Amino acid sequence: MAIKLGALVLSAVLFYFGTGFAPVPALTWLAPLPVLLLAPRASGKATFTVAFLAYLLGLTNQVNFFLRTPSVPLPIGIGIIVGSSLLFGLVVWLFRALGRRGLLLLAACAPPALWVSLMYLTVLTNPTGIIWPLATSVAGVPAVTQIASVTGAWGVEFTVLLAPTALAAVLWPGAAVGARLRTGVVGAAVCLLAIAFGAVRLAGADSTGWRGVAVISASRYQWAPDAAKPDTQALVREYVKEIAGLPAGIATVVLPEGTLGTDEASLERALAPLREVARDRGVDVVIGVVHTTPEIKYNYSVGLPADGSAPLYYTKWHFAPGEPFRRGDKLVFARDRVGLANCMDLNFPAPIRDYARAGSRLMAVPAADEFGNGWQHSRMGLLRGVETGVSVAWAAQWGTPMISDPWGRVLSERDTESARQPFVAAFADVPSGPGPTFYARFGDWFAWLCLALAVAGLVALRSAPREPGRGVGGEGAVRQRAAGQEEPSRG
Repeated sequence: MAIKLGALVLSAVLFYFGTGFAPVPALTWLAPLPVLLLAPRASGKATFTVAFLAYLLGLTNQVNFFLRTPSVPLPIGIGIIVGSSLLFGLVVWLFRALGRRGLLLLAACAPPALWVSLMYLTVLTNPTGIIWPLATSVAGVPAVTQIASVTGAWGVEFTVLLAPTALAAVLWPGAAVGARLRTGVVGAAVCLLAIAFGAVRLAGADSTGWRGVAVISASRYQWAPDAAKPDTQALVREYVKEIAGLPAGIATVVLPEGTLGTDEASLERALAPLREVARDRGVDVVIGVVHTTPEIKYNYSVGLPADGSAPLYYTKWHFAPGEPFRRGDKLVFARDRVGLANCMDLNFPAPIRDYARAGSRLMAVPAADEFGNGWQHSRMGLLRGVETGVSVAWAAQWGTPMISDPWGRVLSERDTESARQPFVAAFADVPSGPGPTFYARFGDWFAWLCLALAVAGLVALRSAPREPGRGVGGEGAVRQRAAGQEEPSRG
């Protein structure tokens, strides 16, 4: 009982501090290890239960967010917490089951593949998309995240989980030397190859400035204030002053999602001061506007061109269930093929992959975000940029306004929640980047590869059943060693 409790507590603590809204990346890699090391020493039922509880307790770092957020309905929030905990329990159970059959290499590789494939299949039907739990937690380590340019962020999820499963498999008690060696070599090779690829890709990164970009956010949260009211008109004037005061060389300015709430009578009048400063400063301004018509509501990212021409209206593609908005399906480009998107749109591979293939090198993204989750959500946007090879200008209402380059390096960011001034601004020169990545061209191939590997692991449970007394490290192995025999490797 003591070893089970110790594994439960240690993994839960590591998940609590290694994932979520303020993770320590080193702990992300270590968090699964205690319950994986428990697996050969406990029953299947106990292993699953401890792993499930450890992940569930670790996710208490996000419970308050799911209880309060209007963006994710509570049933979906509960489903995310409980469902991902059940998935982690299943991952550790599969690790144990394969290990007990002597299939150490498969025990190291199939559980991370199961994690990725079931999460991917869930995302295909999940209306809120995904914020990757492990990939976002290590998003501050660009050498690790570069693999996303080939595999998507699924490859980051797989690699971060492969490291502890491979180590735990190598340490499986009573395992044959050959099985340990093969598992250790393959696990280390995959992880080191991913990091080496990241180092090489970063070494070739171009930091030459292509376009000056700024993101500006008021430090007080105001969702779609009525543009006809004096307070909102004053807010617009304050944004105009902030734009006018930006340093020279800025070409694109991005303001948050829902900066204004308009109707047909107030829209043009509300945008007029921003159109004027855009023309006077020679900058393209992108602003989030919630627009209401008699028929339906729109969540727009509105581009105000520097040349004073007519505004560009991008209609947000993705919403939480029940939101009364018209869903968009069109790409909209500002000057120099800058793509317009909006907050939750980057929870999904489209439209950003479509923009990258169409030649965009920068995404201008008005975002809302909320208390607590702003950093994590901005890193999801950053990972989308690595996946597709574009820079991301993320202007959050409440969270972390950020500018990242196509290699996932944060060029500038601010925090609205701790700000003491009325506005926060981040600005940087972004490089043009490498163009569309392998992932941008070929999509979620790696997630489907993981699905095939997970199926292979599950099939192996039937094709190589554990015989009584012959589990790796079981009583049969001990008796064989005592008799001077080594159990043949099946890994």
